[in-house]
Amino acid sequence: MENTTLLPADRYIVVNKSILTDNDRNIIINLYSPLIGSLAVSLYFTLWNDLGLYQIMSKDLIHHHLITSLKCGIGNIKIAREALEAFGLLKTYVKKGEINDYIYELYSPLTPQEFFNHPILNIVLYNNLGDKEYERLKESYKYPKYDLKEFEEITKKLDEVYDTSRFNLSEDLIDKKNNNITVLNTINFDEIISSIPKELVNERAFNKKTREFINNLAFIYNIDTLKMIELIRSVLNEYGNIDKNGLRIVARKDYQFKKGGLPTLIYRTQPEYLRNPLGDNTKRGRLIAVFENMSPYDFLKKKNGGINPSAKDLKLIEHLCLDLELNTAVVNVLIDYVLRINNNKLTNNYVDTIASQWQRAGLKTAKDAMEFAEKEYHKNSKKTGVTKKVVSQVPVWVDKKIEEGTMTKEEEEELNNLLKEFK
Repeated sequence: MENTTLLPADRYIVVNKSILTDNDRNIIINLYSPLIGSLAVSLYFTLWNDLGLYQIMSKDLIHHHLITSLKCGIGNIKIAREALEAFGLLKTYVKKGEINDYIYELYSPLTPQEFFNHPILNIVLYNNLGDKEYERLKESYKYPKYDLKEFEEITKKLDEVYDTSRFNLSEDLIDKKNNNITVLNTINFDEIISSIPKELVNERAFNKKTREFINNLAFIYNIDTLKMIELIRSVLNEYGNIDKNGLRIVARKDYQFKKGGLPTLIYRTQPEYLRNPLGDNTKRGRLIAVFENMSPYDFLKKKNGGINPSAKDLKLIEHLCLDLELNTAVVNVLIDYVLRINNNKLTNNYVDTIASQWQRAGLKTAKDAMEFAEKEYHKNSKKTGVTKKVVSQVPVWVDKKIEEGTMTKEEEEELNNLLKEFK
């Protein structure tokens, strides 16, 4: 880790690793500012401005330029710089000497869709803004809906307009890039290990995977090292190992006690870029829109006839979103599928078995999940031999020609109940 003292005389250049636009400027102000603060935002824009006319690389500058531009001390500039680094907006390189040389690489912010569906940034923004301001901001980025039912697409393909044989591929051209965001050193594990008596804990319990789990849990639920010590001590088993599921439960309860509710993971909807194209007004297309436009919480509530999901079910869908990192539309398809084929019950082991398979298959969209479920259902049916009664106990989108009206009265009522908000 870099511990170099930053001095006003130190030189720097700025390199643009992306394509920065006015839309990026608005995203930085609206979404990142509540997280990194106004000085870090001003530093980002100043470095952006330093790029000059061609917006690719700046001339040589010294940090005194930043001091006079931002009207703050060199120490605050370093703090602001580290905030930009932490949230993936900046990478910093240093070459040490009598006068140090720095290279600052600027990266684009995430798109609103990526930001609101990021498992960490989304929650941090929610915690910083509160419910009303968070919802207002999220609403301002929603894509407008329009009806293409009576329109015909006449868009030309590239090779219909141009002779593509004339085009050569180019390399090393600037492209839009984001930088990865990682959680590092949220928890002081040396302090945890030294604070718990050796006879109570097995030191091997703190392996790399467990540390990552604790770090992510601490970040998502806003738990400091001292509180984490208390929580870990409460879930140690007789062998001195950490009960991860127990730790998740007590972390969640601690968060609920402080905040009055769960983090927003289970309340998010499918990212725009992973949604079905607009204009599909078939029953199947509209059903896909339901899976994409409802959060797992709201979808399960709808399936429960308007009754809020139980604590057990909330824990299960949180596990699907957080641990297995399934997209929300995929979770909704999974809920619909399991409830139908499993006698209207969300059994943890049963759901987890299917969810793990879907995770390994890399399913990202509602359409992918529906097609995969149908394929697996037919494969298993051939192996075991399925009676007519069992065949009927599947969602209307499995083995049903829903566009041809071959559903039972119960299935039609169930489908119309789901679709009525999306007509």
